[in-house]
Amino acid sequence: MPDNATEVTAAGIARLAGVGRAAVSNWRRRHADFPQPVGGTETSPSFALTEVESWLRKQGKLAEVPLRERVWQQLAGHPAGPATALLHAGCVLLLVHTRPADWRELTARSDEQTAELLPGPLEAVLTQRLGAAADRAVRVPGPAELLPSVPLLRGVAELAAELGRGSQVPGARQAYEFLVGRHLDANPRQYPLTPSAPAELMAALAGAADTVLDPACGTGALLSAVAPHPEQWLYGQDSAPELAALTALRLALHSDAAVRTATADTLRADAFEGLRADAVLCHPPFNERNWGHDELAYDPRWEYGFPARTESELAWVQHALARLRDGGTAVLLMPPAAASRRSGRRIRADLLRRGALRAVIALPAGAAPPHSIPLHLWVLRRPTGFAGSTPEVLLVETSALVQDTREKLPWQEVRTAVLDAWTAFDRDGTAAETPGLSRPVPVIELLDDDVDLTPARHLPPPAAGGGAEKLAALRGDLATTLRRTVELTPAAADPEQPVRWPGTTVGELARGGALTLRMGSAGGHARVRVLTDHDVLAGTAPSGTLPKGDPDDPSDEPVLVEEGDVIVPVLGGGTVARVVDAATAGAALGRNLCLLRPDPAALDPWFLAGFLRGTANNRQASSYASTATRLDVRRLQLPRIPLERQRAYGERFRTLAAFEEALRLAGRLGEQLIQGTYDGLTDGTIGPE
Repeated sequence: MPDNATEVTAAGIARLAGVGRAAVSNWRRRHADFPQPVGGTETSPSFALTEVESWLRKQGKLAEVPLRERVWQQLAGHPAGPATALLHAGCVLLLVHTRPADWRELTARSDEQTAELLPGPLEAVLTQRLGAAADRAVRVPGPAELLPSVPLLRGVAELAAELGRGSQVPGARQAYEFLVGRHLDANPRQYPLTPSAPAELMAALAGAADTVLDPACGTGALLSAVAPHPEQWLYGQDSAPELAALTALRLALHSDAAVRTATADTLRADAFEGLRADAVLCHPPFNERNWGHDELAYDPRWEYGFPARTESELAWVQHALARLRDGGTAVLLMPPAAASRRSGRRIRADLLRRGALRAVIALPAGAAPPHSIPLHLWVLRRPTGFAGSTPEVLLVETSALVQDTREKLPWQEVRTAVLDAWTAFDRDGTAAETPGLSRPVPVIELLDDDVDLTPARHLPPPAAGGGAEKLAALRGDLATTLRRTVELTPAAADPEQPVRWPGTTVGELARGGALTLRMGSAGGHARVRVLTDHDVLAGTAPSGTLPKGDPDDPSDEPVLVEEGDVIVPVLGGGTVARVVDAATAGAALGRNLCLLRPDPAALDPWFLAGFLRGTANNRQASSYASTATRLDVRRLQLPRIPLERQRAYGERFRTLAAFEEALRLAGRLGEQLIQGTYDGLTDGTIGPE
């Protein structure tokens, strides 16, 4: 049967059965009737999906495969590869969405007959939505290509019907977005991705448009973010055939706009040379040396100067301007170096002089790949007729909106600040300055030897203290905190004879069920904040993110902390143990951390944490390898004392922890007050008196 061609890995089997991959390995060893591999490699074998489902049901390990999961496994294990399967699925979903009666007639036949008859209806619907075969990026597959896909296509149509019930969003669109999203998540390095938040911001900056072009469309994220309206035309081009086809199908299912996509190298072979669009959105490839510098020296698109070999981004900027109608707007996602490299200063200067460059917006680091650098948005407008240059350009720096770079980016705040500044500037040609955030800068001020357009260099950040009033409030907070540290300072203790208790270890308590011991996850796919070893050592809120795990592996689920858990770092040799409070509960446990979850009927958490912090206790439980010190948490010792006595010790340890936190807070407030005063004195917001 064609369905037998669909293969599934051990991780996929684990996901189907809701177990970890280790369980699948055990089944293979212990059960002689477990399906034999049909492909893959010795270390990563693959199995026939139908054989696996049959075995799982026979063993009582699978009641019913969820439709989403079955369809995904069929797509992921398609013999021609998931990319081909995704294109076949998109074509059929477009048929299901546009001509459901045609699909119902086809699906009543055998797989062979369906594959034989399907190309005709697909050609009709693709021509209707995407244009003639010679002009579109999506090719209609033949019967032989479609035959292995028919079981998948039946499942995809069924999934669309299931998702569409009771929903205002068409089921075909939901089904395709689910499959595309899962495929992109499983192959993050294979495709150029533009996250939805910056894509939506770019579309909002461009404004409403009847014709929109993305000359480096990738997976279609930018064009999908455009607000749809009747009689809209969307154009996309990409050098990768599968991406141009994927974009076309996503857009055709996304709205009723006319869609045209093409496959070719945009700079060398522009498929839309005669187009004059209302808007151009583009996330061009960065740092391309082989962009066509030698072949395109006399190209008419270089109105603002011939880009250097190292300035591929400025070639994309001029291509975008060349494809705009007069007065049209282009928004490009750019690397920050493009704003300051000396090799591009003449082109930047001409863009400013002629009024083509209207704004440079610095996004926070982490907004889009590569996540380590703060990318820029360039907003450009094609000059109308012989209009002279505009006197100002808007510079926006959003990094001040991110208080802690380890936290999730406050996208709504960033979006609002950027659009408020741009809307006022675009309407009036100028706008009020917002210190540290945005400023309309006179063009003449930028036309120096460097023509450096980096917003941070023209927008000094606001003083750390925020002026005299905020410094006064900060001083009051510091005084209050210092008074609290005095109140919490431990009283002098009378000398006593050392007490010798009978002892036990964490390992013995874990074996006896008095506590549970878990280690932090190395991966995961849940969108939760992560408590890192740095957070535990510094006493701060969870600040990390989980590295990308295998979405097909349930064993990659993170360990979530609960109130009353005790967290111990296992690296570094420090004497630290933190009791989880209500604010931290629900975070994922990070790497190099050990979680101890005490049974409240046997152990007091503060008693446990306090005795784990003893210097001698840590020293005897530590091992040394090269320069690193690793703590064997199971060897840490505790006294055997009654629960009531534990609570007395626990209350004292809790008071010490509050004193420690007050000291930390006083240190942070003191640093802010000192730096704020320095900044106020040097920028003139406060005087020496």
